[in-house]
Amino acid sequence: MKDKILILDFGSQTTQLIARRVRECHVYCEILPCHSSIQVIRDFNPKGIILSGGPASVYDRGAPLLERELLSLDRPLLGICYGMQVLTHQLGGKVAAAREREYGRAELCIDDPSDLLAGLGPETIAWMSHGDKALLLPPDWVPIAHTENAPYAAMRHVTRPLYAVQFHPEVIHTPKGRQILENFVFKVCGCAPTWTMRSFIEKSVEEIRETVGAERVLCALSGGVDSSVAALLVHKAIGDRLTCVFVDNGLLRQGEAKSVVQTFLENLELNVIAVDASNRFLHALKGVTDPEEKRKIIGAEFIGVFEDEAKKVGRFEFLSQGTLYPDVIESQQVRGPSAIIKTHHNVGGLPATMEFRLIEPLRDLFKDEVREVGKDLGLPEAIIWRQPFPGPGLAVRILGEVTRERLDILRGADAIVEEELKRAGRYQQLWQSFAILLPVKSVGVMGDARTYENVVGLRAVTSEDGMTADWARLPYDVLGLISNRIINEVKGVNRVVYDISSKPPSTIEWE
Repeated sequence: MKDKILILDFGSQTTQLIARRVRECHVYCEILPCHSSIQVIRDFNPKGIILSGGPASVYDRGAPLLERELLSLDRPLLGICYGMQVLTHQLGGKVAAAREREYGRAELCIDDPSDLLAGLGPETIAWMSHGDKALLLPPDWVPIAHTENAPYAAMRHVTRPLYAVQFHPEVIHTPKGRQILENFVFKVCGCAPTWTMRSFIEKSVEEIRETVGAERVLCALSGGVDSSVAALLVHKAIGDRLTCVFVDNGLLRQGEAKSVVQTFLENLELNVIAVDASNRFLHALKGVTDPEEKRKIIGAEFIGVFEDEAKKVGRFEFLSQGTLYPDVIESQQVRGPSAIIKTHHNVGGLPATMEFRLIEPLRDLFKDEVREVGKDLGLPEAIIWRQPFPGPGLAVRILGEVTRERLDILRGADAIVEEELKRAGRYQQLWQSFAILLPVKSVGVMGDARTYENVVGLRAVTSEDGMTADWARLPYDVLGLISNRIINEVKGVNRVVYDISSKPPSTIEWE
């Protein structure tokens, strides 16, 4: 691939959004840790480099800094937030704690509308998130934009294609941020928009064939879009040497096991084995309340089921999974100095030793990109537009111990949530919407009698990629109808509450 952008990650929680925005320009990009060696960067051979934001202060002891040789690579460079501060600090300018920190919307005044800031007009809105700011620019750098609190909100080198901005162009709160990144990718770096999901499919099929050789592959199929697309990619590469295993772990939504198997048998030419392992999973989860332990137990049990099934139908060298980029980012410190949010059952939750080698063809894709791949591969619309469902299933939507009785309560409530949101025409507008069974009980009055029953939480969020999310402003009448039905129809519930938390600071799932 000729035209590529490299992102060096300094630990920002929105680094992945930068990658997503660049890919929306149909230009391939990857994220590497900020401490990557110059040789690794040379080998990647990017047409441009972006330095991400990060939580550190450049003047702190141990703060991540740039390799000095990076500036000798003669590649266009764009520093974002901390990326601007690290350039300022290391090139002879001065960075210090701001007297007035900037968080949120700021009016950005454009002083130089050429190249990076072309087409933005004299002023626009930018999203700030910084407690430090540049007090003095490095030699040979000039300001190109400012805000009321930041005289150097953007800067450029006077002769070289080096740029930096104090704000975050990657977030949706900077309305013309995509234009800024497009200017960098196309005007400054000279990239061509050649990376598409069709080209991704071709490349992935070649890589799968090369990796698998003449071996067979077992695919973990959940019925969601991620594992379904992964299965179709592997099938396109190796055909009948792929066997899919759908595991009913007892933690699925109401009627899901039957509908998933029926869909794949009727619509897709895949070899699917259905396994009812619900007793096995519920036995392993007995008495477990810690969410991380739940995820790890479920991950280990999945592998155990696949290994057992493989022994019945012959030897398999590889296991294919529908792991996505956000799963990897939230589970491991795979890039820069970012925090581990939680363990996903199919990433950090896998056992240290297992009989398979992993194939994860979607590991570097976001959800919207996976849906595009699914469309190109002919996946039915009903699967493409299913909302994300956690690999550990309802186990992480039941706070506390997972039992059959509590699963039945949650399934009943969750089915009502989905049914009413679809009836109201809201389901596809939401990133995720579901019920949570809380580990508390409350007093109620039903039929003139005192009750002491379970509380169900409702969660509905809007998002572009799951990395950030906002709570959905659902109409009161829809919320009221859902609450009324759950309390009347689901035995054991007498109270329903609505979660109005955004991500961050909360996560989408409760566990």
